[in-house]
Amino acid sequence: MNQSDLESSSLPALIEKYNVAGPRYTSYPTAVQFEPNFDPKYLQDELKNRQNYPRDYSLYIHIPFCFSLCWYCGCTKIITKVQDRGTLYLDFLEKEMQLVSEQMHEDSSLKQIHFGGGTPTFLDPGQLRRLGEMIQTYFKVHPNPEYSVEIDPRRVSEEHIAALAEIGCNRASLGVQDTNPEVQKAIHRIQPFEQSQKVTEFLRNHGIHHVNIDLIYGLPKQKPASFQKTLDDTLSLNPNRYAIYSYAHIPSMMPAQKLLKEEDFPSTQEKLSMLLTAIEYLQENGYEYIGMDHFAKETDELSKALHEGTLHRNFQGYSTHAELDMIALGMSGISQSSRLFYQNTKDLDEYYRLLEEGQLPVKKGYSLTDEDKLRKKIIMQIMCKGAINYSQFLEETGVDIPKKYPAELDLLPEFERDGLLIQTPNGFHITETGRLFLRNIAMVFDEYLKQSRLKAAYSKTV
Repeated sequence: MNQSDLESSSLPALIEKYNVAGPRYTSYPTAVQFEPNFDPKYLQDELKNRQNYPRDYSLYIHIPFCFSLCWYCGCTKIITKVQDRGTLYLDFLEKEMQLVSEQMHEDSSLKQIHFGGGTPTFLDPGQLRRLGEMIQTYFKVHPNPEYSVEIDPRRVSEEHIAALAEIGCNRASLGVQDTNPEVQKAIHRIQPFEQSQKVTEFLRNHGIHHVNIDLIYGLPKQKPASFQKTLDDTLSLNPNRYAIYSYAHIPSMMPAQKLLKEEDFPSTQEKLSMLLTAIEYLQENGYEYIGMDHFAKETDELSKALHEGTLHRNFQGYSTHAELDMIALGMSGISQSSRLFYQNTKDLDEYYRLLEEGQLPVKKGYSLTDEDKLRKKIIMQIMCKGAINYSQFLEETGVDIPKKYPAELDLLPEFERDGLLIQTPNGFHITETGRLFLRNIAMVFDEYLKQSRLKAAYSKTV
């Protein structure tokens, strides 16, 4: 797909038709379904199962603090300049680690570790070292884990990077968003490109060679030409992966977005042009389009997972570890297994209070039904493999998709007429154009979207 497609095809009309509110499917059911008063028996059963059977896990740690507010941001965060708040937060993270580790089998290990936020590098180097030591104290870490961290280049010294390398980090995601000063001013995130260059150099000098770049298209003041310059700038850093997110404007749910000026946003046509430019340009420069918003070098583990059929999707986006349940620590963290989702409280005071009382700070949860598990499998295959094979699904689950979901399959011919997928007697697969509309195709199998009121909780699909 390239820019000529934009001019010579019906893609703009398809965007207009399919650009509706819908989930990103980092889970199914989505977080909208989580219940504040779910039966604690489900969590007790999950923890008992975790204690009795060894397995490898993915560990996510949420650090909520940021030094300043980026007006576009929808993350769970707390704005503060008081560094000592990080020390208190680590005190309570340690309490949570102790509670969680006591309910894990002694032979279980962490195969994947990720620090997210907020801004994990809000923590100073000493605090980061302490966090690494806490993980080693309370968990058994796999000999060769994927160990990643989200970094705000504006607030990172070389000592931060040295500390991250010391505790085992081997992958970093740099929040760049856009390198244009006018865009940065409009979103209240001034970040000269030299800062990103310097941090990338620090990372590689300290042995953290896997560098990812996060960008956003659809921000105020962005234009196709300026976004091309952002791609040029960041490509000079030679990242291993890109995450290029579509800006989600939901001011009713994210009040800070009300500070952005509506008249500054790019048009739908301009936003589409930016996306297509990114897809074409990155593919020309050795990156594979993984799906939705992710790109990876053809030698990267993410590309290999795509071709090997082991690509997975969780609350951090696309992942290479499909087999791992996730344990999430910190306020707002979402843990997930094959049968249960549960989320920590988003209120920091309540997070502290519950841990002080010796309780896990869980606020919401959802236990998957058998029907949920079937639909989840279909949706995740669409999102991660871009295809459904009916015979294989029948062999793996005992369920015949055409017999069980005739109403859903009746909706596929319209996607086929629009060139988004191709049906065969034994299933269907997504076309190159259809990969722009994965969320729309997956939505066909989402039982909860029949409750139309829920659609308002989601961003636009393109």
